[in-house]
Amino acid sequence: MISGFLIAVLVGILVMLVVMTYYLHTIKKHHVEEFEAEGKPEQEEQVEKVSLIRGFIYAAIILTVITMIAALYFGVKGTIYEGHVMEWMNIVVRLLHITFGIAWIGASFYFVFLENALNRTKDVREELAGNLWAVHGGGFYYVEKYKVAPKEIPKDLHWFKYEAYFTWLSGFTLLFVVYYFNASAMLIDKNILNIPAWEGVLIGIGSFVVAWGIYATLCRTPLVKKGVWFALIGFLLCTGFAYFYTQVFNSRAAYIHLGAMLGTLMVGNVFFIIIPAQKAMVKAAKEGKWLNPELGKHAGLRSLHNNYFTLPVLFVMISNHFPSTFGNEHPWLVLAIISLGAAGVKHYLNLKEKGVLTYWVMPISVLILLSAAYISSPQKEGECKGEVSFEEVNKIVQKRCVACHSSHPTDDVYQAAPNGVMYDTPEQIYKLKDKIMQRVVITKTMPQNNKTNITQKERDMIGCWINQGAHLK
Repeated sequence: MISGFLIAVLVGILVMLVVMTYYLHTIKKHHVEEFEAEGKPEQEEQVEKVSLIRGFIYAAIILTVITMIAALYFGVKGTIYEGHVMEWMNIVVRLLHITFGIAWIGASFYFVFLENALNRTKDVREELAGNLWAVHGGGFYYVEKYKVAPKEIPKDLHWFKYEAYFTWLSGFTLLFVVYYFNASAMLIDKNILNIPAWEGVLIGIGSFVVAWGIYATLCRTPLVKKGVWFALIGFLLCTGFAYFYTQVFNSRAAYIHLGAMLGTLMVGNVFFIIIPAQKAMVKAAKEGKWLNPELGKHAGLRSLHNNYFTLPVLFVMISNHFPSTFGNEHPWLVLAIISLGAAGVKHYLNLKEKGVLTYWVMPISVLILLSAAYISSPQKEGECKGEVSFEEVNKIVQKRCVACHSSHPTDDVYQAAPNGVMYDTPEQIYKLKDKIMQRVVITKTMPQNNKTNITQKERDMIGCWINQGAHLK
């Protein structure tokens, strides 16, 4: 009852905020027209104030939506609608996260390519750092980069920032939807560390703050200008965080938290360093003041850091679909190796865009990635003692699996079968035998956090049945 009232209030607030954005858009357009006609500085200041207010309104809209999601979850928690609502929240927020992420990472890839591929010598004007001709989508494009800023700032200046902000906000919301709302089932594994769910959530969020503090401090030291050493220390720190997460959370959640941590560093770079530097450059250019070019160079360096983070983050985003990685005996090691190899591939691409020919970066990166595949390969199974019948396997499945994976789950968290996987009939079990082999026998990532206490002997029996042909009779 209270949740329903709260959601109704939040919907009203959301409608009001959206209307305000349209109203502010009209006001901004009016001030722009006045400035173009009369050119008074105070009119330009009004435009900037309206833009700032719109930014706060957008942030309020996002926070309102996040609050609505939380209210909706607590409103249906414990009812027959919980599983259905959670699934749809997962779909909607995940789609938003992927869409914003594509926009942000795409922009990162493009601008680093642009920086690497600029023509810096041939017919370049004195005030320019370089230029580039390109063709795309049936049209020709000509791009110029200034060393500091143009003599006159154009009225229509596009800022690349909201892609980063919305990617992080949607990802943080998704972290709650998938892991924190059901922390006892999705985040905490009592076989790893027996702590309350709320404590696990605080550890996860707190680790992002700690990681930003360490990274920001390192970036203020002379070490930031020593590329190789900075990268080495950064990799060791990331490996340390990966190990820490696997000692606190279940391995799936540990992987996602490393990705979320790297994403937090990336959005922190944008919010605290890159955008403030760009605002300072624009302000100095408008006022005709000198601006230290090092400010822009440092912002560019942070942008480059973000570029190297992208491929490891993308791997983490898809890693939950591949239990051979997070289900390994040493999941932190597999994660560290793949992150290193992915960053190496990105380094090769950056060098290639600069026109630098290298023979060793890509082969070594590929070997690093292949080593992860080798380490995560299944161990040779022990010898099966006698033939295992389907009846024996079915008893195990019904005892350990169908609490969740059934048309009518009895689990206290899942109200619907996760991913639609059900083991109610022999045919369903046979059809999914390869997935059962991977998740139950090889990687031991199911049951989730071994909630139903399946034994190693039972896993071995299932493996033997599948290796013996998975006969139903």
